[in-house]
Amino acid sequence: MSWFTRKTPSISTEPDDARRVKTEGLWIKCDGCSQVLWRKNLEECLFVCEHCAHHFKVNARTRLEQLFDNGEFQEFDSQLTSTDPLEFVDSRPYKVRITGMRESTGSADAVMCAAGTLEGRAVQICSMELKFIGGSMGAVVGEKITRAVERSLDLKQPLIIVSATGGARMQEGAVSLMQMAKISAALMRLDEAKIPFISLLTDPTTGGVTASFAMLGDLNIAEPGALIGFAGPRVIEQTIRQKLPPGFQRSEFLLQHGFLDAVVPRGELRPYIANAFDFFLGRR
Repeated sequence: MSWFTRKTPSISTEPDDARRVKTEGLWIKCDGCSQVLWRKNLEECLFVCEHCAHHFKVNARTRLEQLFDNGEFQEFDSQLTSTDPLEFVDSRPYKVRITGMRESTGSADAVMCAAGTLEGRAVQICSMELKFIGGSMGAVVGEKITRAVERSLDLKQPLIIVSATGGARMQEGAVSLMQMAKISAALMRLDEAKIPFISLLTDPTTGGVTASFAMLGDLNIAEPGALIGFAGPRVIEQTIRQKLPPGFQRSEFLLQHGFLDAVVPRGELRPYIANAFDFFLGRR
C-alpha cells in the first residue's frame, strides 16, 4: 500500500521538443576567440565579433542587404538554373545535389545579381553564395555575372562582385572552366568603357574564380582574415613538401606582398567603396 499518490506522473510524457528550451540559433560561438555571442547583437555588428573582430561568413542575400542602401535591391536572373550536361554522378547525381541545394539555400544557384544604390550611387552587385556547392562557378554563375557586367555597360553603372567560392564547378567539367574566359572578356569591355569594377574577396576565394575575375578589379579589396588563393595551403604544402609561412594566403599576407589593394573591415566597406567610386568617376 502506497503512502501517497502523485497527481502528475514523475516523468513527463511530453515530447522532447515540447520540453526543450527554444534557444537553438540564438547563440553563436565565435571561431576566432570562442566567445559565445548573442545572435541579435552579432547581426547588428554585421556578423563581426565584437571581441576579436572575426568576420563570420554571410550568405549572398545578407551581403546584398549590407551593401545596398536600406537593404533594398532589385534581383535579376533569379530564374536561371543549372542543367546536367555531363550527367555527372559522384556520391550522388548532380541533379539531386542541385535540387537539394536549392531547397536548403533558397537560391537557384551560387550567385545573386542585383541593382540598387550604395551611398546614393546606382550600382550593380553580384554576391556569391558559398553554401551552394561551395559557391562553385558553373554555367549559370558565369551567365548571371556576364549579364550583370553587360547591364553595367549599358547603364554606365559601376560593378561590384563579392567572391566567396571554392572555384570552378567540377560537375560541369570544361563548361565551368569556360566561364573564366567568358566573364573576363566581358570585364575587358567594361574596362574599355572606363566603368569601374571593384572586386571584393571574402573567406574563402579560391580556384578558378581567383584565377579570373576576382583578381581583375580596378580595385581588389578583401575582408580581414580571408583565405585567398588558387590551390589551398594544404595542397601546396603537400606539393612542395615545405611548411608555409604563418598567415600564408590570408588577406593581410596578400596585401603585404602586393596582391591586394586594401584589406577593409566589413563595417567600413560601404563608405570605402563609395569613396573609391567617387575617385574613379568623380562626384556626380
